[in-house]
Amino acid sequence: MRIIAALLALSAVFASAASIAAAPAGHPSTGDAAAMLKLPKQTADADLPKKGKVLSTIDANQYTYIEVVEDKKTIWLAAPTVALKKNNVIRYDDGSEMTNFHSKQLNRTFPSVIFVNSVVLSKEKE
Repeated sequence: MRIIAALLALSAVFASAASIAAAPAGHPSTGDAAAMLKLPKQTADADLPKKGKVLSTIDANQYTYIEVVEDKKTIWLAAPTVALKKNNVIRYDDGSEMTNFHSKQLNRTFPSVIFVNSVVLSKEKE
């Protein structure tokens, strides 16, 4: 649940920064604001221990639910919104598993979903 709370807080920060039309003179740019918040840089493939092939995706608010085949096993991930296509190979972190997770927006219960912090499109083959 801490990961979900952190993701919601981060999305609020990004939404606030994105809603600023023009900052007053002397105000730091959004890039400077991100640096002040010490947000993590884009994660490299090598930093993400898990790898899988995308079967399908569902976008819902600030999340993308991703059905993935990993080691011949089908699993569901929930990640910050990311554009993926079927058959993309992705890398992702270990995340935190939730069982019997019900998405109110999708009106769907996932038997198991792993909430991850980072998903990147990999140049690797499956």
